Amino acid sequence: MDKNKILIVDDDKEIVDLIELYLSTEDCTILKAYDGRECLDIFARNNVSLLVLDIMMPNIDGLSVCRKIRESSNIPIILVTAKAQMLDKIAGLQSGSDDYILKPFHPLELVARIKAQLRRYTEFNPQFAPSRTEIIIKDVVLNIDEHSVVKNGESIALTPKEYDILLLLARSRGQVFSSEQLFELVWKEDAFEQENTIMVHIRKLREKLGDDARKPKYIHTVWGVGYKIEK
Repeated sequence: MDKNKILIVDDDKEIVDLIELYLSTEDCTILKAYDGRECLDIFARNNVSLLVLDIMMPNIDGLSVCRKIRESSNIPIILVTAKAQMLDKIAGLQSGSDDYILKPFHPLELVARIKAQLRRYTEFNPQFAPSRTEIIIKDVVLNIDEHSVVKNGESIALTPKEYDILLLLARSRGQVFSSEQLFELVWKEDAFEQENTIMVHIRKLREKLGDDARKPKYIHTVWGVGYKIEK
């Protein structure tokens, strides 16, 4: 599996650099952002494993960023803030964060919390299960080694992009992917008004799978958010 990508977000560059320094001995890739808008942009372009997020930031505050990310992802989020009031802690947890640490903090404590959250996430998240040759979705079987899809014993001819979309959804069952995320993850390009491209591919996938969009068996639409395959 690829290295974990940890996104550190704080408008204080020194804090970001300090956290990066203490994580330098860990087997991970560090991404850095200095405001909420930059954080969301980097998150959209990368397969982030964990987010360390300051609350008080320019452009978009950390709580708003947390809520936005929770619309499409369940990665661990650790909030970092100088606010010590109980209501602030409750607000942070209600926004979707998994942990909360107050400034000033010892970097080694934060590293320990990061490792604990990553361990918990990878142990209980199906997408990090050992690699399998086949993925089964009801009566549909995806063979990863053969790059094939079979339904009820009959082969289904998919284009490479259709297959990649189906495989991505199948590997992360229960997770909702927006059209932008699907395009960027499958096409490896920025998603500039590419929603129609994904809609067309999803429609063709459904047709080939014999899936009814009104009563989906495989690919479900989460209105206003994106697409998923149920767990």
